[in-house]
Amino acid sequence: MRTPLFRGLMRSLIVPVVAAAAVLTAGAPGAHAATDLSQVAEALREDPVYVDPAASDQLSSADAEALADKIKDADKPVFVAVLPADQPTQSLLLNLRTQTGVTGLYGVRVGERFDAAADAAVMPEQAVDNLVASVQSAGDPKAQLNDFVDAALRNVDGTAPASWSDGGGEGVDVGGLIAAGAVLAAGGAGAYALVRRNRRRHEAEQRAALEKLRVVVDEDITAFGEELDRLDFHPAEPGADDAMRADYERALDSYEQAKRLMDGARRPEDVKAVTQALADGRFSLTQLAARREHRPLPERRPPCFFDPRHGPAVADETWTPPSGTAREVPVCAADRTRLAEGRDPVVREVDTEYGRRPYWDAGPAYGPWAGGYFAGGILPGLLIGTMLGSMMAAPAYAADYGAGYGYGGYEGGDVSGADFDSGDFDGGGFGGGDFGGGGFDGGGGF
Repeated sequence: MRTPLFRGLMRSLIVPVVAAAAVLTAGAPGAHAATDLSQVAEALREDPVYVDPAASDQLSSADAEALADKIKDADKPVFVAVLPADQPTQSLLLNLRTQTGVTGLYGVRVGERFDAAADAAVMPEQAVDNLVASVQSAGDPKAQLNDFVDAALRNVDGTAPASWSDGGGEGVDVGGLIAAGAVLAAGGAGAYALVRRNRRRHEAEQRAALEKLRVVVDEDITAFGEELDRLDFHPAEPGADDAMRADYERALDSYEQAKRLMDGARRPEDVKAVTQALADGRFSLTQLAARREHRPLPERRPPCFFDPRHGPAVADETWTPPSGTAREVPVCAADRTRLAEGRDPVVREVDTEYGRRPYWDAGPAYGPWAGGYFAGGILPGLLIGTMLGSMMAAPAYAADYGAGYGYGGYEGGDVSGADFDSGDFDGGGFGGGDFGGGGFDGGGGF
């Protein structure tokens, strides 16, 4: 990824040229024609933000540059295009993704309207829909696009394309770089001492976070153990078959594995494997119950969002957190009934310095805990707009607690040409130019 020092050196050479070109283009006579998407795609392969000259009143060059720097610093495959209001929107997102040929999340503002779509590998369709809905009420283009990028960087998986940092090496002030290196070398001894102090402080903070998290995980393990104790099943009972016994054994093994993993946990991110084991065990009990009651075996679903101790979810329901936007969350049968009756769900709360709070508003240490339960790519979409979702996007969080809570560890930003599943984009967004609800046609997946 391009370093801030490198960008600063290059910007002094590149910005004046770009600015001059923009002035010439903006001053060109004649009516504006539809933007050639191949030009937009070419620009996006080199930089994450493109602003059409005819739409420069929407986002200034300085604001576009700041937005691009934010995306590059996060090293995420997020693309933003700002186009004039008369740009045709039929299959716009799909065509832009196809011509750019890079896996990622694409947000496009056309006049006063905004929509987005993503490859399923970097963000699920529902998460994109939630993200678009959360920024539709922003007051102006700059605020909307910054809100979109901030939320996207907290939730998108993968890495930025290498083309954003390739090339551009001509004209670099080598002498300046050497001088900077000499300054760094002179301060090497002091820097080493600072690193040692920071490392000790970091280790102490991780130990404190793990101890705070241990209380919650021990509660989860105890609750699952009590669930096993209450189970009225015996492997030798009449009617028990090998499949039932296998489900029961898997549940017991998951319980023992969770205890063993928690005993060996040394860092907060180690907790993810513990809650994964507990989720596996509860699903085995769900399968066992279905076999004993002669019902069809359930599909594997994530735990109830409000409290994973409720067991695997039975449906996805719309829920709006306080001061947040609506999103689809997996819920257990009991919470589904509560929501249908207009009551509040039973939410897992944990102790914080401000009293009992829902786990998603309790601090960064709960990211690994939630990541183990909600593996497979749904967690970022669920946490959009929450404190935990915001914290998980911070570079410090990634360093402290690991970044493995997204979409299977997929490394995005790959150049894939047009060889991708266009069905992932759900028609490519924008369908026929229908901008219902402020978007194009709901965006989502490509």
